[in-house]
Amino acid sequence: MVSKVSCGHNRYNDVGHPDRLTDIIVVRQRFVDFYRNLSPLEKMMGTANNLIFALDSSKEFGQKAAEAIGLTLSDHEERDFPEGEHKIRSLVNVRNKSVYIIYSLYGEPELTVNDKLCRLLFFIGSLKDAGASEVTVIAPYLCYSRKDRKTKSHDPITTQYVARLLETMGTNKLVTLDVHNVQAFENAFRIPTIHLEAKVSFASHFAPLLKNQETVVLSPDSGGIKRAMAFAQTLENEMEKPIPVAVMHKTRSEGIVGGTEMIFGDVHAKTVIIIDDLISSGTTLLRAAKACKQAGSNKVFATVTHGVFSAGANETLKDLALDKVVITNSIPPTRLEKEIVEQKVEIIDVAPLVGELILELMV
Repeated sequence: MVSKVSCGHNRYNDVGHPDRLTDIIVVRQRFVDFYRNLSPLEKMMGTANNLIFALDSSKEFGQKAAEAIGLTLSDHEERDFPEGEHKIRSLVNVRNKSVYIIYSLYGEPELTVNDKLCRLLFFIGSLKDAGASEVTVIAPYLCYSRKDRKTKSHDPITTQYVARLLETMGTNKLVTLDVHNVQAFENAFRIPTIHLEAKVSFASHFAPLLKNQETVVLSPDSGGIKRAMAFAQTLENEMEKPIPVAVMHKTRSEGIVGGTEMIFGDVHAKTVIIIDDLISSGTTLLRAAKACKQAGSNKVFATVTHGVFSAGANETLKDLALDKVVITNSIPPTRLEKEIVEQKVEIIDVAPLVGELILELMV
């Protein structure tokens, strides 16, 4: 679901403020079906001035997004040199074209977050130098989005610095998925931004599974209450029954999670869905899951958009307090053991969501 477009402080919700999840799905499906039913000539006329690129580590995601709307990725070249430098360029003519770049900015063994950000900036610059009329960056996972405010004296606000880099290189629009703090994200950029949400995809996944179960949505900390309430409303519309919200008290200092094991809300004899934007080590979600089980919950699912999975996540996910962890494919779970992925992790494909947005922007 495309939740809103921000240009400065002006925001609007699309698809006419639908009251039900099914309304959103129907409207979007009609839009995509309309495009797919166009003749090849009509499609060519509608998308001739648009190109989609996906940088190498996001190529699989990009291909799924393009295929969802009947398009293909444009060719580009990425070359690494022995001294550690690299080159990146388009292999097709981009002059006077609107270009869409799909690149999820997460770290991996071969490329750090900073390496990826540098590649993206160089590619944007090369496209602008080659005459691209507009460049839209689609970063399903946006690096440094958690560092959006000062928590200690002289702290950097890195989210804003990333925004300045992207803007300076010529980015015209920035799209991302479920950032840590939407308001801080929007305020960091001076160019139009689009914030996608995975809550509809998650609701579609859980609704048939929990149809006959008493369900509660839980925020693992007070900062995520709005996210939990929004997801509960989406799930409630889909399941056609009330979905209450609970919250767990948590504090964090020097990267260490603390706080009392206190849950505000009734989770006894219920299935609990813990909702958050990302999972790193997983300790926050595990604390919440253990607190729920101690309070008498039947099952506990952790639902997070971005599976960062840092050191320690494998051990965390082995704990029986977490029945399942549901993530999207914004970040491949390559840091997890294969057995853990097979037994405890379910992956929701959000590439079609990105593809539908690209199509809307094109036409």
